[in-house]
Amino acid sequence: MNKTSNVAVIGAGIMGKAIATRLLETGNRVRVFDLDSDKVARLVEIGAIASQSPAEATQESDFVILSLNHANIVRNVVFGKNGVATAAAGGKTLIDMSSIDPAETANMAQQLASETGMKWVDCPLSGGAPRALTGELTIVAGGAKEDFDRAYTVMQYLSSNYTLMGPNGAGQTTKLINQLFCAVTFQAVAEAVKLAEAGGVDPTVIPKALAGGRADSRIMQEFMEKFAARDYSPTGRIDNMLKDLDSLQAFAMKTKTALPMTGQVVEIHRLLCAAGLGDKDSAEMMRLLDGQLS
Repeated sequence: MNKTSNVAVIGAGIMGKAIATRLLETGNRVRVFDLDSDKVARLVEIGAIASQSPAEATQESDFVILSLNHANIVRNVVFGKNGVATAAAGGKTLIDMSSIDPAETANMAQQLASETGMKWVDCPLSGGAPRALTGELTIVAGGAKEDFDRAYTVMQYLSSNYTLMGPNGAGQTTKLINQLFCAVTFQAVAEAVKLAEAGGVDPTVIPKALAGGRADSRIMQEFMEKFAARDYSPTGRIDNMLKDLDSLQAFAMKTKTALPMTGQVVEIHRLLCAAGLGDKDSAEMMRLLDGQLS
């Protein structure tokens, strides 16, 4: 691996915490900012340095990683009071690992570069916190080739598959496609569990039985047994998936792309959120199919 770096991580939620932890464990110097001081404190306990603002974190870092929920939050963190742009400079690189709108990403990247010289690489991820901790994330990037290559100084510790998809925004577009596959497959796994149970087949045997066939997928292998056990332990939030699916639908409308199957799955996620399950795991789909939602 290359030499370690000075990295700021802004956003210390489930993913941000995992990203910061992995970077610390691989010898990087990590500064952390989050509005939740308890989240920051837990990372300080394992070696991170607390920052009082995004600007302070940026001032002392060569790379700034964002792990945030919405485009408006990203914009505020970058361009708001005491934001990243306040301390930005040429030679620094912003790596946005959030999942946000492709067009908004391209606009913010252009603004940051023109106003400060700081480059932007959108690096939305797939694999969740468990794979961040082992450095096995799949990362689809958008940006200039030289910025993509420079960001690899940090991404090498987090990813096993790091691909440049095109200019700024292309990574976010590819992440929307990833979420399409994930959401539809989660629903397919839930329905397959119910059908197996109705037909007297043990659903936990199906992943092994179908391994290597055309129906095989990582989601089936990792989640079918979990869904069958009605294991609702958190691996990701339904409302976060819905946020991505809403962005996906907005992009599809903008590009006049028909997504009939995805539309059905979006409404299932919206129904689960309306039932108060937005902060729960995708396994909650089983409650809907089990007739447990009022």
